[in-house]
Amino acid sequence: MTARILLSFLAFAAILGRAATVPSTGSNTVPLTPVRAAEPRTEPDVSSRECSDDTPADAFARKRRHTVRTDYVSAAYGSILAASVVAGAGLGPFPRLQLVLLLFITALVFWATDVYTFVVGDRMAHRSLTWEEIRRAGIREWPIVVAAVPPAAAVTISPVFGLGVEGTVWFALAAAVAELIGWTSAALIRAGASRRLVVISGAVNLVFGLVFVAAKTALHH
Repeated sequence: MTARILLSFLAFAAILGRAATVPSTGSNTVPLTPVRAAEPRTEPDVSSRECSDDTPADAFARKRRHTVRTDYVSAAYGSILAASVVAGAGLGPFPRLQLVLLLFITALVFWATDVYTFVVGDRMAHRSLTWEEIRRAGIREWPIVVAAVPPAAAVTISPVFGLGVEGTVWFALAAAVAELIGWTSAALIRAGASRRLVVISGAVNLVFGLVFVAAKTALHH
C-alpha cells in the first residue's frame, strides 16, 4: 500500500513539474499601467538577406534546425511515466504483450492530455487556434510517447536474453531509468552546462531510479 502511494506521489509530482514548464497565458501578460506606443523603427531584415544568399541545401538545413527540436522536458516526463507504469504494473496471462500495450496506451493518453491542455489554454486566452498550431503542439509533446519505446523494446527483446517475466520487468525498468538519465543529461549539455552539473544531474536521476526500484520491490513482495 505504501509503495502504491509512493508511485502515485511520483506521478503526481511529474505532472506538477510538467505543468510548471508551461508558460502562463493569462492576465500576467497584460501591463498594469498604460504604456505609450513606441515609434515604429525600421530594422534591417538580416534573415531575409541571409536567406537570399543561401543555396537550397542551406535553406533546407535552416528549416530543419527550426522545425526539428527535441522537447527534453516532455521526453524526461515520459521516461518517469514509463518507469511508473513498469514499476506498478500488474501482469496477467500475456505479460509481455500487456506491458508493451500498457506503456504505449498510457503514454498516448498523457500525450493527448497535454495537447488538449494546450488547446484549452489558448482558447481561454481568446486566441484563434488553427489546425497548424494543434499539429505543432502534438509534435512538440510527442517525445512523451517516444519515451515509451526503450522500455517497450526491452520487453520485446527480453526472450533473446533468456529472461523470464520478472527479469523482463526489471530490464524494462532499467531502460526507463537509463533514458531518464540520458534525456536530462542531453538537455543540460545542449544548454551548455558544465560537466560537473551534468554528472550531478545524472546522480540525482539515478536516485529517482532507485526510488522506482524500491517501490517495485515493495509492490511485488
